[in-house]
Amino acid sequence: MATIGTNWAGNHAYRAARLHQPTSMDELRSIIAATPKLHALGSRHCFNDIADSAELVSLDRLDQPIEIDRTACTATVGGGMRYGNLAQALERDGLALHNMASLPHISVAGAVATATHGSGDTSGNLATAVAALELVTSDGEVVTVSRGDDDFAGMVVSLGALGVITCVTLDVQPTYQMRQQIFEHLDWEILFERFDDVMSAADSVSLFTDYGDTVDQVWVKSRVDPDHPASLADSFMGTAAASGPLHPVRRLSAEGCTEQLGVPGTWADRLPHFRMESVPASGDEIQAEYMIPRHVAVP
Repeated sequence: MATIGTNWAGNHAYRAARLHQPTSMDELRSIIAATPKLHALGSRHCFNDIADSAELVSLDRLDQPIEIDRTACTATVGGGMRYGNLAQALERDGLALHNMASLPHISVAGAVATATHGSGDTSGNLATAVAALELVTSDGEVVTVSRGDDDFAGMVVSLGALGVITCVTLDVQPTYQMRQQIFEHLDWEILFERFDDVMSAADSVSLFTDYGDTVDQVWVKSRVDPDHPASLADSFMGTAAASGPLHPVRRLSAEGCTEQLGVPGTWADRLPHFRMESVPASGDEIQAEYMIPRHVAVP
């Protein structure tokens, strides 16, 4: 197998005998039907060889239309659409998603198929917004499934095992504004004693730590009522508000991060931690995630 490119951080090379980049649905269906072993290649936010295969297929050259149904409050998009591009298009139409991941660069199909999360006690992960999807199965047939169908949840979060997702229909809602503040050096004892209070303190709460004496940063994102804006907090659970922009990895520049310091902005420009036009990778990070039940989050 040959190297066919790297992940987004540039520190892992993907390998396959061939990379297909179809430009039409008919071509995609033919490729899938004729290829015994094929993996779909998403936006390459992966740090291991799980995506390697005899052959890979990418949807990046297919049209990525957006069809909005205001009656149903849904938007149907191509599977290769990046969340950042979708968010800006929805915002122009006065619409919004309920949640986003920290990186807006990821593709819609790949994100929902892998149960990619955002943040927020009352906001489900990205897959919970899926109302329907279209996929091409191994024999080249096109299958459409909708919320309420048998095994729908498993078909949405399928890790690509059931076919290549070509279209996704997502729930949308009216646009809203948000702001984010960062608070520094949360005491571990306070976090353990008041974990639920910390995590439910805003629409989205994220913790960044190097496992030192304190939790280095707490990112707090809240919806803003333009007619009745609440005053900014200067402290949070015994921490002080940051006086300037910060990157989650403190030694890196915050230039590529979304605006902080409590400045209001659209949901599309506040829910992600990073700007669409930025490259948030330093090149030396390796990421992994562990999903654990909420009731065992505190030791």
